[in-house]
Amino acid sequence: MRMRFTAALAIAVIGAALWADAQTTGPTKPPLVIPSLAGSDLFAVYCSSCHGRDGAGHGTGAAALRTPPPDLRLIARRNHGEFPRKRIQDSVANGGDLVRAHGTSDMPVWGPVFKGLDPSDTLTRIRIEHLVQYLESMQVSK
Repeated sequence: MRMRFTAALAIAVIGAALWADAQTTGPTKPPLVIPSLAGSDLFAVYCSSCHGRDGAGHGTGAAALRTPPPDLRLIARRNHGEFPRKRIQDSVANGGDLVRAHGTSDMPVWGPVFKGLDPSDTLTRIRIEHLVQYLESMQVSK
């Protein structure tokens, strides 16, 4: 139920932003759903504001969160050297155990948000898969 509320809230905020943007004049803002399906592009648009461009957790919005965002480069290290792909995919798509482990629901659950912005189930799955692949590629060993 909390995940549905979070997804509905995210979609409402995005809808309000679109409506407000339509009511103003001046330069246009980028679309909420980017055409690129590249993991690095998805991360830059949807994740870096909290997790930072490098994934270290120092994004511009991090200070506003109740719990600091984790360093996403250390996921494998925190899991005995293995990247828990299925668990990360579940976390991004559905909230999974990782969001609950944060102790907060500050992180959007991107599956419903992507689905609300683009009704294509296929594109939603691709976005999530490419984002998870990118997270895996940014892992550091030290």
